Amino acid sequence: MRMADIRIETERLILRRFEENDMEAIYLLFSDKEVNTFLPWYPVRDMDETKIFFEKHLKNKKYCFTICLKDDDYPIGYVHAEEDDSHDFGYALRKEYWHQGIVTEAGNAVIELLKENGIPYITATHDKTIPGAGLL
Repeated sequence: MRMADIRIETERLILRRFEENDMEAIYLLFSDKEVNTFLPWYPVRDMDETKIFFEKHLKNKKYCFTICLKDDDYPIGYVHAEEDDSHDFGYALRKEYWHQGIVTEAGNAVIELLKENGIPYITATHDKTIPGAGLL
């Protein structure tokens, strides 16, 4: 199976590639200032910026998956690991889905894929001034 075709299912989630028809969901996720507070970019302001963001940061990335609930396959977040030697792990999730273990479930599935592909480690950063930061 090609990496581009990978679709991971967990108990509650579908992890798949972002697609062109996900622009509305991408905008909802990456336009929220609170969700994007600690991400390495500024929130998108409109659909034009959303399309540019998709092309630059989400499209055709080997270990970048949108997080969807099985109920509707609609993106509510993402999880990824960089392809470079850092294998830097990151994620974002819409606020209304925080504190439900969704990123933990998605992150564990992606980490298993990384292990299967021979990736020996991941790195991650967090802001130590935020209570609970860095915890999946």
